[in-house]
Formats: sequence, C-alpha cells, structure tokens
Amino acid sequence: MKKLTFFLFVSFSFMQLQAQTSIFNNLLETHVSKQGLVNYKNLKADEAKLNTYISYLEETKPTSSWSVAKQKAFWINAYNAYTLKIILDNYPLKSITDIKEDGKTAWKIPFAKVGGKTYTLDHIEHEILRKNLFDPRIHVGVNCASGSCPKLANMAFTEQNIDSALEKLMTAFVNDSSRNKLSEKKVKISSIFNWFKDDFTKEGSVIDYLNKYADIKINKKAKISYLNYDWSLNEK
Repeated sequence: MKKLTFFLFVSFSFMQLQAQTSIFNNLLETHVSKQGLVNYKNLKADEAKLNTYISYLEETKPTSSWSVAKQKAFWINAYNAYTLKIILDNYPLKSITDIKEDGKTAWKIPFAKVGGKTYTLDHIEHEILRKNLFDPRIHVGVNCASGSCPKLANMAFTEQNIDSALEKLMTAFVNDSSRNKLSEKKVKISSIFNWFKDDFTKEGSVIDYLNKYADIKINKKAKISYLNYDWSLNEK
C-alpha cells in the first residue's frame, strides 16, 4: 500500500510539473519572439497565466531526489518567470536597472518565492544555479531582460530538453554578431565572458570555450576585448 501511495504521489507531482511548465511554455511561445524580444504590453494583459505559474513555484520545493537536469530546468524557469514578473510589476520602463526598492536593484530584492522560501534573483543564479548546479551554459538560460543579454528562449525548459536547449542557445549566442564579434585573430565579446570568466575557463581559456561553439576557428592567441553592455529593455 505504501509503494502504491508513493507511486501515485510521484505520478501526480510529475503531471503537475508538466501541466504548470506547459502554462509557462505557452506564455513564452505567445509573447516572446524567436529573437528573444518580449511583447510586454500583451504579456501584461495575459499576466493571470504568469501568476498561475508563479503560484505553482511558491508551493513547489525542489529536492535532491530530482535529477540535476530537472532541478536546472526548474530553477532557470523560476528565474525567468520572476524576472518577467518584476518587469511587469514596474512596466512601463526603459531598463531593468531602473527598478529600485529600498536602494536595492531588481536582482537583490527578496521577492521570488519558491517552495515556501523567498529568494533574490541573485541567490537563484549565483548560489543555486552557478554553485550547486554548475554549468557555464546557465548564462544563456537565465535572462536579464536586456538588449545585450543572451536571448530569452521562447519556450520553457524541461528535464528532457534542458541540455539540448542550452547547447542550442549557447551556439546561437556565441555566433550572434550583435553580441559577439568573432574573427580568427581578434574577438570583441560579451562582457558576460568577462564577468563570469571563471565559469568559462574551468577546462581551458575563454578562446577554447568560444571555439566549442563558434562557426569560425579562433586563434588561441587572438586579441580579446569586451563589448559595452546594452541594458535597454528587451522589448518587442
């Protein structure tokens, strides 16, 4: 009887996760372009669906029994959902950097509720994702709602798609000439590769990491410089 009860609980939890992720996936498909631009005006009108997904996040506590892929997908979705939420709560605005509360930036405001606890966006990104679920590709998964940020995927992440989706997003980001300018002897790259250099150099240099995804072969001794970051809202 105990085994049956556990099986039913796990099955229900899985179906609930699938159903809620489907709601978030539909929102992203509807309001985010293939280029990662968001129609915030229309999303604002559809905010009830985002709130439904956020209510699910508030009640759901990820556990270590989940696979790494499942945890990673869950927390990246949570980060992106709450980023959209804080933008909508302050919309219209020109940049996420315009958001301030008690002197704190959007990333340091404790407002993201998950599993009965309240987090900042910074805590989700740096303490949970980067520290506990380390993967350099996390930087193309989480989205800072800004022009220079890797594009927001117009789909939700799942345990099944997280690896292939992050791989596709990193390939697109590295080869996006508006965010990284690559040539054989010189590269002008996103400041993300500077701010989080340690994440990208665990197994070699920044050039080595770029060469895993770049359409061209970059010389190992290529000159590196970093582009200014565009913090304007990623609005469609």
